[in-house]
Parts: sequence; structure tokens; C-alpha cells
Amino acid sequence: MATVQTVRGPVDSADLGRTYMHEHVFVMDPEITQNHPEEWGSEDDRVADAVGKLQALADQGVRTIVDPTVIGLGRYVPRIVRIAEQVTDLNIVVATGCYTYDDVPFYFHHRGPALNAALGAEVPDPMVDMFVGDIQGGIAGTGVKAGMLKCAIDHQGLTGGVERVMRAVALAHAQTGTPVTVHTHPDTQSGLHVKRVLCDEGGVDPRRVVLGHSGDTTDADHLTQLAEAGFVLGMDRFGINLATTFEARADIVVEMCKRGFASQMVLSQDASCYIDWIDPQVMAFLPDWHYLHIQEKVLPYLREHGVSDADIETMLVDVPRRVFEA
Repeated sequence: MATVQTVRGPVDSADLGRTYMHEHVFVMDPEITQNHPEEWGSEDDRVADAVGKLQALADQGVRTIVDPTVIGLGRYVPRIVRIAEQVTDLNIVVATGCYTYDDVPFYFHHRGPALNAALGAEVPDPMVDMFVGDIQGGIAGTGVKAGMLKCAIDHQGLTGGVERVMRAVALAHAQTGTPVTVHTHPDTQSGLHVKRVLCDEGGVDPRRVVLGHSGDTTDADHLTQLAEAGFVLGMDRFGINLATTFEARADIVVEMCKRGFASQMVLSQDASCYIDWIDPQVMAFLPDWHYLHIQEKVLPYLREHGVSDADIETMLVDVPRRVFEA
């Protein structure tokens, strides 16, 4: 057993219950919502809407969500605190880290390793202390400690900024033991970059790493390679069916269960109560993208296609708990 930090304080890993390992509450660009408040609307209305959606999720029996919203995705923990105080039967684990597909945020351009050449010396990356501070001391004076580290790599590959963040996450993990979730792009097999940089060179145990969005591919052989390396596969975008279908997402879970890898997968929807990065016209094409999708559609489909209740329990309870346990 291990202690897991949540918005309302520490809980024992044995008490996490049914857990969705990749669920944003809000994803947005604060430069837009702060400078164009009409895009955001009423703060109280947004919070009330989130409370209602998350309470409905808790009423289905989900006990924990991991919210991997970090720098670059509009993280604002005081707002999440307001929500958590009203949905008292749902644990929310927040994250620290940095989300980029390309370069680091401009704040870091002339800090840390960016100065190595100019100064002729190795300059520590300030991101590491920031991440460790969020984990050990709490985020932005809220007292809420991050329970997950987050980085990303997409089709652009291992750019300089992506690699820098990944190495900073590895160093923060080494100091704190906090598990890691990585946004990946499985069609370009970016998990192999994660293996080399984060694990082989950075020293992070793959068993403590969730490779997010693994369900974006139907390449079961590639996913088998990653699972055999020890990674946890995040089958976590149910309802986001723009470049794929619901059936493709569900069928790859069925196939990986047949191959004996239920113990290497977690399920989520990657849903958000509010997201400002997708045009409302596009959202109209995503009617199934909501917090209740797993229970209402995914689990019945998996059962109908031979996935046992024991495997479902493994993916929703046992594997998330294990990720948090050293």
C-alpha cells in the first residue's frame, strides 16, 4: 500500500476504488479566458456544471479520477478545490509537469539548460524544482500536492523541448517516486522514445508509467511490445472518435485482454467538463464524449466480446492502484 495525494488530502492506495486514470476537469488557454471572459462565461456556472457531471460519475461507483492537467493545459487548482469540496465521494488526483509537442513554454526559453552554451556549464533545469515543489509542498499555495507527473510526445517526435521536459520529469520522479503519465502518439510508436529517454536513460520503472492514448492504435503487436516492457497502456479516449471508431477502440482492448494484458491496461475517457481547444461545431460530432461513457457503453461492449468481469476489475481497480504503489 502507498499514500496517494488527492485534492482533499492523502488517501491510502487501497482506498482508491474504481479509478479513471486520465480525466481532465478543465482544459483551456488562460490567456484567452482571462482576456476574453465571454469565452469562459460565469465561473460559478462552470463550477456548478463540473460538480454535476462529476457527481454523476461518482454516483456510478467511480471513486477516483486522475486529472493530468498541467502547465500548457490551463491548470488552476483553486477551481478544482472548489469542485472537490462539493463532490465528496470522488477523489481527484492532480498532476504536475509540462505539456508540449514541440518547444518548452516561452518562460523556460532563457532559463536552465537553454543557457548551457552561453555560460559554458551545465545549468539545472528549473522545471525539476517546480515539479518537486508541487509534489512535496503543494501547488500555488493551495496545499494540494500533485500525485502524478505528466509529459507529452506527439507526431512531431522527440523535439528538443519534448526531450527536455521528459528528462525533467524523470529527475522529479527520481526525487519523489511519483508515477508518470505520458501523452503519446502510438501511430508513430512514440512510446519507444519514452522507453529510451524516460526509462532506459532516466531510470523510471516502466511499471510506474502510463502511456496515455495507447488506444488510438489498432497495432496490437506494438502495444504488446510496450506491455511486455512493463508499461501500463492508457486506453483512455473513449468517445473521441474523429480519427477512429468506438469499435476500433474497444476491439483493441478486447484483443489485448485475449493476449493476457488486462493487467497492463487502464480505462478512461479523457473527458472534460469544459474544453476551449475544440470548436463547438466539432464537439457536435462527439456525442459520446462524456464522463459516463465507460459505464454506459464501453463495459457492456467489452463483456459482450468476451472480456471477463475479473479483467474489467483489474483494469479499473487493480492496475491504477499498482501504478501508485512503489
